[in-house]
Amino acid sequence: MIFYPSNAFPSMKMIKHYLLFLLVALSVLKLRADEGIWLPMLLEQLNEQEMKTMGLKITAEDIYSINHSSMKDGILLFGTGCTGSLISPEGLLITNHHCGLSLIQKHSSLEHDYLKQGFWAMNKAEELLNPGLTVTFIVRMEDVSERVLAEVGEEMALTEKKAIIDARIKEIIAEATEGTHYEAVVKPFYQGNEYYLIVSEKYLDVRLVGAPPNGIGSYGGDVDNWMWPRHSGDFSLFRIYTAPDGSPAPYSPQNVPMKSRYFFPVSTQGVKEGDFAMIYGFPYRTQEYLSSYGIQYVEEVEHPSRIALRHERLRIIDREMSKSDKVRIQYASKQSGIANGYKKWQGAVRGLRRAGAVSKKQAYEAEFMRRVSGKEEWRAKYSHILPELKSLYQQFRPVARHFWYFQEAAYAIELIDFAAELGELTALMQGGASEAAIADARSKALRRAKGFFNNYEPKIDREIMAVMLRMYADSIPASQQPEVLREIVNSKKYQGDFELFAQEVFTESAFTNGRSFESFLTNADLRQIEKDPAYQLMAQLVSHYYSHILPPFQQLKAQIDELNRLYMQAQREVFSEKRFYPDANFSLRLTYGKVQGYQPRDAVVYRYYTTLSGAIDKYRNHPEKGVYDLPERLMQLYQDKDYGPYGQEGEMRIGFITTTHTTGGNSGSPVFDGEGRLIGLYFDRNWEGTMSDIFYDPEQCRGISVDIRYILFLIDKYAGAGYLLNEMKLE
Repeated sequence: MIFYPSNAFPSMKMIKHYLLFLLVALSVLKLRADEGIWLPMLLEQLNEQEMKTMGLKITAEDIYSINHSSMKDGILLFGTGCTGSLISPEGLLITNHHCGLSLIQKHSSLEHDYLKQGFWAMNKAEELLNPGLTVTFIVRMEDVSERVLAEVGEEMALTEKKAIIDARIKEIIAEATEGTHYEAVVKPFYQGNEYYLIVSEKYLDVRLVGAPPNGIGSYGGDVDNWMWPRHSGDFSLFRIYTAPDGSPAPYSPQNVPMKSRYFFPVSTQGVKEGDFAMIYGFPYRTQEYLSSYGIQYVEEVEHPSRIALRHERLRIIDREMSKSDKVRIQYASKQSGIANGYKKWQGAVRGLRRAGAVSKKQAYEAEFMRRVSGKEEWRAKYSHILPELKSLYQQFRPVARHFWYFQEAAYAIELIDFAAELGELTALMQGGASEAAIADARSKALRRAKGFFNNYEPKIDREIMAVMLRMYADSIPASQQPEVLREIVNSKKYQGDFELFAQEVFTESAFTNGRSFESFLTNADLRQIEKDPAYQLMAQLVSHYYSHILPPFQQLKAQIDELNRLYMQAQREVFSEKRFYPDANFSLRLTYGKVQGYQPRDAVVYRYYTTLSGAIDKYRNHPEKGVYDLPERLMQLYQDKDYGPYGQEGEMRIGFITTTHTTGGNSGSPVFDGEGRLIGLYFDRNWEGTMSDIFYDPEQCRGISVDIRYILFLIDKYAGAGYLLNEMKLE
C-alpha cells in the first residue's frame, strides 16, 4: 500500500487522466486481427488458428511450403517494384496497369497509342517483348540469424558489427547459390535482430499480353489516386517464356510459354461484407515501430519537404502534358511516379494527425518506460533508448531536411541525373584506362542516351531546373548550400535570376538534345566533357552532396537505426504478450482481414464496393477532358447492360475494399478468399489509410482492389480476348 502526505494525494482528475493514458497505451499494445505483414513460413505458428476463425478454409502448408507446390509458387516479384501472380498453366500473369505502365508507354507512339487505346494480343505471336523486364519467384526462405550474429557483440562499434555481418552474409549467399542458377539475398528483420536467407529464381523473357486503355486502367488519374470510392480497372496481363527445357532464358524465338508450377483458380462468386480476404505479395517498406520522435520527424520534416518540391514539378509537367499528345506519352510514367508519392505523403500526414499517432505512441512509450523502470535488468539495458532517440532526432531534423531537398530538387532535374550517368566514362578517362574500355563505356552511354531522349522534353526540364534550384536556395541556409547556388544568388551576372541561369545551361550544353549529344560524345575527350555546363553543374552539386550532405545524414541515421534495433529488441522482451510482425522490407509476406466499408468522417459512410454506374456518374459530372475519360465501347456495354456472366444484380461491380494491412510493393498483389481463389487484384490504399506504413488504424486503413469479375468482363466483353479465359480455371 502507498501512503501519500495529505497535500500530495492525487485528485480524482489526476486519476482519471492516468487511467485514460493507460487505456491508450494498452490499446496500442493490442494487435488487431487485420493488422500485420506476416512471414508466410511462420503462419502455422503465429496466425493459422486466427485465420481459420476468420474464414480460412485451407492450411498454412497450402499457402507456403518448400516440400511441395503451394501458393508461394504462384506469387512473383514483377520487375523491381510490384507483385504479380500466375493465373494459367501457361505462364499467364496478372499485375496492375500502373505496374506495367512504363512498358506500355515504351510500346506506344502517336501511331500506336496503347496508352489511349489499350493493347490486346489476340494470339501468342502478337505478344510484345519487353527487354530488361524480369519476374522473380521465391524458392525458399530460411532463418540464418544465429549464423549471421554469432560473433557480434553488443559493445562492438557499428563499423565492426557491420563488417562481421557482411562477411557472414556473403558466405551464406555463396553457399546457397553454388552450382545453381538461383539468386539469393540475406535481409535483416526486426530492425536487424534477425536475418533471413531468401533464395529466388528469375525469369528473363516476359511479354505483354494485354492492357486496358488509361481511361479504364487509371480511370480518375491523379484526382482519384489514393482515394475511395474508386473505379479503376487497374490490371495488365503478361506471359512468362522459358527455354524449351523450362529453365529461365533470355528472349529467343525457340522459347516456350512457362509451365506454371502453381496457378490460381479464379472465383466468379464475388464478395460480400465480412468475407475473409488475404493478400500475398512483396510489401516494400513500413516503419511500424518508430518512436514518437520518429513519427514527428516524418510528419514535420520529411513528408512536408518532399510534398512542397513535388507540387511544383507536377504543376509544370501536368501543364505541358495537357498541351501535347507527344509529351503526354513521353511523361506518362514519370508523372505517375512523381504524383503517386506526392499525394500519398499528403494523406499520410493527414491520417497520422487525425489518428493522434504521436500521442498514442507517447502513451505506449510511457508504459514501456514504466515496465522498464520496474526491473533492474531492463533498466540497465533499455532506459536510455528513448531519451537518446529524442536527442538524435533533434540533431537529425535539419540534416535530413537538407538531404530531402537535395534528393527532390537537384535529382529532380533530369539533365543532372543524365549527366551523372557519365561517371563511369569520365572515371575511366581520368584513370588512364585502355582505349577499348573507354570505347565500351562511351557506347554504353550513347545507348542510355537514346532511351533518355526518347522521353525527354528540354523545355520542361529547363523550367524545373529554375524552380527547383530557387526553392533549394530559398529553403536551405546559405552557408550549407553548394557554391553554385550562392553564385547565382550573389553574382552580378545572375543576381538571383534562376531562369537566366537555366536558360544559359540549356543553350550552351550539348546534353540537352539527342543529336547534339551523340555528335559531342562520339569524339569528346575528358576536358571537353568536363567543360560542358550541364556536366559542370552536376559535378558541383554531386560533389557537395557527397562531401557535405550525405555523410552527416548517414552518420546520424546509423545511430538512430542502431537505437531502433535495440528498441525493437526491448519491445519484444518487455511486451512479451504481444505478437510482433517484422516491418515490410520487400520480402514475401501475407496479410489478412475482411471485406469491410468504413466511415472517413462524421456522417459519411463508405460501402465496401463500387460499380460501373459510379464510373459513369463521374464521367457525366466531370465533362472536362483528361481525368474521367471512358472509352466509347465501355459506355455502350453499360448502356446495353451487356455484362455477360460477370455482373451481379444488374450491376457491374468494379472494386472493393478490405481491412488488410498493405503498403507499396503490394501493387499487383492477388487477393484471395478463404479457399485460396483469386477474388481481386490489389492496387491502392485509401487516402486516410496511407499512414499505415507507420501507424495502422483499423477504423481508417483500407486496401483497394479491382473485383476479378470486372477484369474478366473487360478481357472478354470489352477487349474480345475471351480466349485468355479459356486458359484460366474459373470457379
